[in-house]
Amino acid sequence: MMPVVNGIDHGDTRRRHRGAQQMATVDHDPSGQLAPVVDDLSIYLICGRVTTKQERGFTHISTALTDAQAAERLGFRRGWLSERFDLKDSGAILGGIAARTTRFGVGTGVWSASSRHPMVAASFGATMNALYGPRFVLGLGRGVPLPDMPELSYDHFVHYAETVKALWQGGVVDYNGTQLRTIDALGDVPKPEVWACGYGRPKFAKAVAHDAFDAVMLYPFLTVDAVRTVVERLRNACADRNRDPASLRICHPIVVAAELDEFSTRAYAHARAVTYLEWPGHGEALTNSNGWDQSVLGKLRTHKQLMGKNADQDFHRAELMEPARLVPDEWMAESCAIGSVEHCADRLAEYRAVGVDEIAIYGSTPAENAALIRCWRERAARPASVGV
Repeated sequence: MMPVVNGIDHGDTRRRHRGAQQMATVDHDPSGQLAPVVDDLSIYLICGRVTTKQERGFTHISTALTDAQAAERLGFRRGWLSERFDLKDSGAILGGIAARTTRFGVGTGVWSASSRHPMVAASFGATMNALYGPRFVLGLGRGVPLPDMPELSYDHFVHYAETVKALWQGGVVDYNGTQLRTIDALGDVPKPEVWACGYGRPKFAKAVAHDAFDAVMLYPFLTVDAVRTVVERLRNACADRNRDPASLRICHPIVVAAELDEFSTRAYAHARAVTYLEWPGHGEALTNSNGWDQSVLGKLRTHKQLMGKNADQDFHRAELMEPARLVPDEWMAESCAIGSVEHCADRLAEYRAVGVDEIAIYGSTPAENAALIRCWRERAARPASVGV
């Protein structure tokens, strides 16, 4: 059983979870009226793997559309999609979301640059904004080492982003010795922003300081102290290139479980963390950044359920509750927002106070965060608001 964290007994919160859902229903005006946009709050949609099963702990693919509409009504600035090569194609899902919303921003968070030719990426971004207005963000990652999709070097990553932006400008572009050009002039179609996703380590910071990138999306499960270090590193890298440090927007995704029951809290936090900690490279990056004990990684990777498998690719979060017991509660308490709505808002404010420009709610649904966004908006309206 989870301990009492921030005044919330997670073994006895089902009633409160129902209350949060009821509050969300109140915020969802049946008339379709939209709440004011909160510029520094976005949200990830259908995190992790999706399925066609209607079963607790599994995310049905259709929730991407309904959750996006709920997020827009509640006032979230935009929604992010973490793509997977199965039932989570970015083009199909984000196009559907944009068609069902009016002002809600949409972004790939993240899209493997090695999975598409830059002409395809440029076409995707131009088409999205031509259809739906300036609402699309192309979030890029260097990729994961899969067959025929090698992870890009940092130099190649920068070149890829520069190529996509150059194609939007028109004319002939050189990409790895090949002459590329846009077939149709984009005219007055708004050019999407290009974001980079990473842990914010030195090589990453040096790369994203290039003008090819408008913003950075960090990874979840970084502590406030770790993010403070990353923000300073990113700002300094921009200054080293004579770029205005403030011109690089920094967004940090935070796992939020505001007054949820024990099962949901552990599924959103501990089980989700398993998929990061078990993955070679990611686990080391997180533990090094946060100063966590790396011996936990070995225990996770040798867990009988995970031997010879990949936690992220082979399991839904509801199936990872047993290995999730190995994830220390203390780690989740210091890297996530867990507990009362007020405490969760305090935690978000801590990240904003160390220089983060935007918070992306991660793991939980828009409805589960209805009370939180209302609290965040109310704090911003106070004369002496801190961190908002």
